Amino acid sequence: MVGLMDVPTLWLAVAETARSQGALPCLAVPPREVRDYHPAGLLWSYAEVAERVQALIESYAAAGYGHGHRVSLVLENRPEFMLHFLALNALGCWVVPLNPEFRNDDLTYVLGHSEVDLIVSLSQHIPAMTEAVRSLGRRVPIVEHDAFAASIERATRPGRSGLPSRGSESVLMYTSGTTGMPKGCIIDNEYFFFAAERYLSFGGTATVRHGEERLYNPLPLFYANGLAIANPAMILSRNCMIFPDRFHPSSWWTDLVASGATMIHYLGIIPPVLMARPVEPEETRHTVRFGLGAGVDPALRVAFEKRFGLTLVEIYGMSEIGICSADVSTDRDGKTRSIGRGMPGLEYQLTDDDGVPQPPGTPGELRVRRRGPEARQGLLKEYFRDPETTAHVWKDGWFHTGDILVETPGGLVFVDRKKHMVRRSGQNISAGEVEATLRTHPAVREVAIIPVADELRDEEVYACVVINEGIEPGPALADALARFSLEKLAYFKIPGWVAFVETLPTTYSQKLRKGAIFGEADPRQYPTAVDVREIKQSRGRARAPAARESGSE
Repeated sequence: MVGLMDVPTLWLAVAETARSQGALPCLAVPPREVRDYHPAGLLWSYAEVAERVQALIESYAAAGYGHGHRVSLVLENRPEFMLHFLALNALGCWVVPLNPEFRNDDLTYVLGHSEVDLIVSLSQHIPAMTEAVRSLGRRVPIVEHDAFAASIERATRPGRSGLPSRGSESVLMYTSGTTGMPKGCIIDNEYFFFAAERYLSFGGTATVRHGEERLYNPLPLFYANGLAIANPAMILSRNCMIFPDRFHPSSWWTDLVASGATMIHYLGIIPPVLMARPVEPEETRHTVRFGLGAGVDPALRVAFEKRFGLTLVEIYGMSEIGICSADVSTDRDGKTRSIGRGMPGLEYQLTDDDGVPQPPGTPGELRVRRRGPEARQGLLKEYFRDPETTAHVWKDGWFHTGDILVETPGGLVFVDRKKHMVRRSGQNISAGEVEATLRTHPAVREVAIIPVADELRDEEVYACVVINEGIEPGPALADALARFSLEKLAYFKIPGWVAFVETLPTTYSQKLRKGAIFGEADPRQYPTAVDVREIKQSRGRARAPAARESGSE
């Protein structure tokens, strides 16, 4: 049997399991009658997945797509996403995942910056893709997924020669940065294997059994957690990946029972929503042993584990470097927040702004690198077409996370983030991106986006707006700005609060001082603050029945 960790691509790992243990379950979807795809659910073995992927490989290759081409997938959280990803991985193509909730500004930026060669999309997203491509001013073929084999257009440029290796680029993942527009993280094949190696080394309460696990993951496939971290770990341990379309509170436990899940992933919003629901029989009939995620209050963590009979493992990670720590202990006092300790293969530092390592008990910025002579191997390769930012985050041979942590006797504890970024329901939102959109409104002279505390979503987007002369501030204008943003950005990025301010404080060099806008005061209590979350939530509720069930979006 070939060692799965020794092959150059994830596709070859899948193919080897299909050859040697083809009956093992690989991809699953829980049943859901109201869903417009696979309503009865599905369970594909490794052999069945390999057969489907091989057909896609032949279609892509026949159309001239190969090593170095960039292909965007707009396939939501469907198992077909993984089929196309594996086919493109086999050929050495870059996958550029797209969030289907992106609007024209989001799409135009990502598609233009990445210069994709092809877009594969579900039919309902074709109009938005067509409009975005028209805005680019260059031709990008768009193929509808259901007619893929019959209608894929030929590649307009040649690919690179040679087969993909561990160093070949595989994913171009756009992630919100501290300022400016989203950055393209280049993820190579080595990233998948190193991320999986760490994931499979958790041990303790998060021990992953090879060939026996089924991971239920409601997190989107167009983000790093599922696509580049959790799924590679399942593939390289011959385990099964379960893809719901999204988080459904009312059917969560039914899904886990029906799919035979043994592991879950969660966001911080999921445990409190589930705890608020009435007791139901399925919540104790599941076979889940543990869940991996972040952002759960320590006291709620204790109550959740007691009620539902599974362990929550708090982790720390980011798209650029994967998972870096995990709290696999069973110690619970209901007060201490811990993300565990460092993982094999990585080195860590907690430093001050001058790069001086800080002693235990003193907060410092977390810096990370791979142990050994190649600090970047298996981590962020580089930001696409952004050498300046790449050099900045890899200064002095360490990756600078921009997050403040402190080392305690119980492990590492997350303190705060230096980045000018809003983390809402587990999603990082670039302040600069939202600011750039709002500045195009005729009423706006200047704007600053800051995070504000939110009881359910951790943080919410808060817009501090300086308006042009002659414009009347107030709820009507706040509503108009929120609705204006909705036409241009994904709903989760738009402001949940809008406040009208006279000026925005700056330094002598005219750099914005966001921390000085309100000082220690609660921005939500500012006299001109307007709560526009209802507009945001109405758009969220309109997305799908799943959102309505959460009671929030």
